[in-house]
Amino acid sequence: MKTPALSVSNLRIWFESGSNRNHAVDNISFNILPGEATGLVGESGCGKSMTALAILGLLPAAGIKTSCSSIKVNGIEISRLSQAQRRDILGRDIAMIFQQPGTALDPVFTIGSLIGATYRRHFGGSKQVIRQAVCESLESVGFKDPGQIAATYPHQLSGGMRQLAMIAMATICKPAVIIADEPTTSLDSATRSIILQQLARLQKSHQTAVLMISHDLGVIRQNCNQVLVMYCGRLVEKTDSQHLFAHARHPYSAGLVSCIPQINVQQGSSLASIPGQVPTADRLPPGCHFAPRCTRARPVCDEAAPELDDAQGVGVACFRPLS
Repeated sequence: MKTPALSVSNLRIWFESGSNRNHAVDNISFNILPGEATGLVGESGCGKSMTALAILGLLPAAGIKTSCSSIKVNGIEISRLSQAQRRDILGRDIAMIFQQPGTALDPVFTIGSLIGATYRRHFGGSKQVIRQAVCESLESVGFKDPGQIAATYPHQLSGGMRQLAMIAMATICKPAVIIADEPTTSLDSATRSIILQQLARLQKSHQTAVLMISHDLGVIRQNCNQVLVMYCGRLVEKTDSQHLFAHARHPYSAGLVSCIPQINVQQGSSLASIPGQVPTADRLPPGCHFAPRCTRARPVCDEAAPELDDAQGVGVACFRPLS
């Protein structure tokens, strides 16, 4: 059996206010094999980006607490590393493509300097070697004139070009794991297609594992093997992409799928929606957090939280799943 490229076990993130503990992420576990892509989906406020930042150890130290049994990259435990030790693996073994490259890229440095700093930190080398590595990385994501792009500043590039530069920076060291947080947000369809093609190519050529966070279920359907559905910090369904879109079992998963716009709907038809909204971490309802919005809820749903039984790699956390 293959060793997972990324393994997360019993991850929790919470805020403490006096004696109260408000969970933003509540005991989630998953594995991603080399060369596979897993989608993490859910509405805004469900804890997806916090999960990504916690895996990399990038959450602020003040005000937020985390715990986990383990976080492993290629079988190596990283959750208990010091900050100095963590800097040795970030960018080299695991990297992140941030949601807003315009704010993630330092505006006072050129694209080449930013990408080159990552390579220099982990591999060193002369200026010529580093420049060559930077140009090869930019060329690998589709830039026709990598030398010119390397000499530009982030504000001189379009949003799509900044995102491609971010991918080049994340992949220059050929990491085992890439976390892509909404990599196609606010991009036109042509640029989005280019970015997804480059991610798929890198995933295949380097056997990189990808954790893709996205609101766009069409992107997840097209690019991911496995899907994790998150609601209020809990995983409510874990399944493969084909089964999720053909037959989602959790009512929340089914609601998300039903909200995908369809081309063949009649004119004047209203878009499907899930009633209500995601509660904040300090106002989570008891039992199943989705119960107040669920048409299948029964009294037991308000009394206890259903467990996610994923012993076979798939599962649903629901007392009355869709059959």
